[in-house]
Amino acid sequence: KQIDDVIHQIASLKRERAENFTVKQMERTRKQLEKRLAKLNDTERKDDAVTFEELGVDSLMVDEAHMFKNLMCVSKMRNVAGISQSESQRASDLLMKCMYLDDITGGRGITFATGTPLSNSMTELYTMMRYLQRHTLERNGLANFDAWASTFGETVTAIELAPEGTGYRTKTRFAKFYNLPELMSMFKECADIQTADMLKLPVPALEGGKPINIQLKPSDIQRDMVAKLGERADAVRSGDVDPTVDNMLAITNDGRKLALDQRLIDPSLPDEPGSKVNACVEQVFTIWEKTKANRSTQLIFCDLSTPKAGVFNIYHDVREKLTAKGIPPEEIQFIHDANTETKKAELFGKVRSGSVRILMGSTAKMGAGTNVQRKLIALHHLDVPWRPSDIEQREGRMVRQGNENKEVAIYRYVTESTFDAY
Repeated sequence: KQIDDVIHQIASLKRERAENFTVKQMERTRKQLEKRLAKLNDTERKDDAVTFEELGVDSLMVDEAHMFKNLMCVSKMRNVAGISQSESQRASDLLMKCMYLDDITGGRGITFATGTPLSNSMTELYTMMRYLQRHTLERNGLANFDAWASTFGETVTAIELAPEGTGYRTKTRFAKFYNLPELMSMFKECADIQTADMLKLPVPALEGGKPINIQLKPSDIQRDMVAKLGERADAVRSGDVDPTVDNMLAITNDGRKLALDQRLIDPSLPDEPGSKVNACVEQVFTIWEKTKANRSTQLIFCDLSTPKAGVFNIYHDVREKLTAKGIPPEEIQFIHDANTETKKAELFGKVRSGSVRILMGSTAKMGAGTNVQRKLIALHHLDVPWRPSDIEQREGRMVRQGNENKEVAIYRYVTESTFDAY
């Protein structure tokens, strides 16, 4: 049915443009979409002992529902950023379960819970509505993404910083909601939205009322390397290089590493005194010394260069520099060392008691579910994560109920003229 809808849409679009949609083109489009669906429905790696229907499940409670946002979304829009093109078996599997439960419970069998229903794309709201309001969308003629997008969204063309951090470019994005009151009244038929302002929970206030940005100048080596990233990006855009040799994902990944520390590109390069790592070490040590009496704790988030034996990485570099300043090694721990639930619970207990005063980790390992807020006084974003929701999840570890500090500080470290700005 989905495939037929899409083909019908493409045919309508071709008629509008007075173009022919030949039988051959139609068959090619159908085959492409059938291939995508077959890949999502592949059960080769799954056991076949008991089916979902045989389990007798009649209610589904899905926590951290944003983990299922990569649902197959077919659209006639092309070269428009902000429309998710990725698809996962996990999300397709959940959609089928939701459709099944809708049929046997009359649309009352599913409960979703998430703090970040929209993490980095407007299509995620449509995805949530597909899970929870399939019949509502069908009744209003909005079951197909393009119908929903033409009613509730619009594309915006704007000038933005290029990913490699050198210069600007124009980009068209699906980035603005339209008919918002109607969209929200429809969504609120299934959603109970509670914001921090509405809840008025006893959470600590931010020092200065907002996160503190620590802007750092790039070194000469970083400037030269950023220029080279720009040259690589130009070559990729002009099609002069094979995607298997170099591509924009590889360039942006190198750009993130370079913004964090030039030694991640080449460990033989000098340790720049004005780097993000050294600025963070200074700040962490100052706060550690100042809060000795209360044994207050700090979190350092870094998604790149996680601990690895025998390889230069930021985690070990930070720990070595902090211990050199006089912080006992046992007070600095990595979340990666707690590789079982028991070890994790033990580590979190030590952070809550103040015997571990500095905990380092990534968003994936130290984001959702990390309850160590009791003595937290400061949180440091050493690198910029991919999505706004990651920032929310990170900061939610400290700015929450149960923190004994009335005021806390959030530090964001940014290297100017690098990928951080993008």
